[in-house]
Amino acid sequence: MIRRGRVYLKPREEPVCAETAQLEREGYTVVRGLLTDDEVAALHEEIAGVFERDPPDERGQREPEDAAMFRYAMLNRSAAAQSAVANAKLLAVIEPLLGEDCHVIANTAWRNPAGHPGSHGGQNWHIDAGPHIPLPEGVRWPDDIPHPVFAIGVHLYLKDCRLEDGPTGVLPGSHLSGRSPPAERLFDDDLDFDGQRVVPLITRAGDAGLFVSDVWHRRMPTQGGDDGRFFLQVHYGRRDIAQRLLTTAENNQLSEAAIARASTDRERRVIGLHPASFYDG
Repeated sequence: MIRRGRVYLKPREEPVCAETAQLEREGYTVVRGLLTDDEVAALHEEIAGVFERDPPDERGQREPEDAAMFRYAMLNRSAAAQSAVANAKLLAVIEPLLGEDCHVIANTAWRNPAGHPGSHGGQNWHIDAGPHIPLPEGVRWPDDIPHPVFAIGVHLYLKDCRLEDGPTGVLPGSHLSGRSPPAERLFDDDLDFDGQRVVPLITRAGDAGLFVSDVWHRRMPTQGGDDGRFFLQVHYGRRDIAQRLLTTAENNQLSEAAIARASTDRERRVIGLHPASFYDG
């Protein structure tokens, strides 16, 4: 656990809630009833309106039916979304792991239609970035040193998410591995980590599912009676991690002349023009 001192981060001595402790220890947690019925209704209405009003964002190379499931930078489009990402109860869970000056680095609405999981949507085992502290095969993170957390993903559910609907599944403790899921088992329903099997995040509207960006997770397969998913995703990062609400092509700190001088892919990346990936695509 950490806190921001006058300038630098330092170890946190104040007590934390059970959800924060589980998030650090197991890499995931669920906060039940985070949003009230009225907050869910307002958020549902505004985000549904964005889906109807705004065309899909052009990010990555997705099929049109997949792109239609996402809308990015939601706090720029919805006052209710901006209010939700600043929910005090939610911040109280994540701030002891990221610092009191953590911020939103990505904010995407997901609407997966019933019976259509899509070719995207996290069906394969993955991590959201990193791993932030890579470890070679056979090396374990020491049990007596808390693993640092650099980014946390949050799903604010706008409708119930049952097992039939293909909920997010997590492998507890896998954020400590220092590795990404094994490439040959990305769609393996029986994948485990140190004997821990997948935990599905079964939730009600108004709940929040949280997971450390390094934890192995996926959208679980849908079943008969799938009713789809609808949630607002928020990624929070430490202060020194850049925001990814917009791609670097849209939002950067470069002059037109500097951009024009970058003639190779490496020259573009070194000045901060990166292709869409992870949080921004």
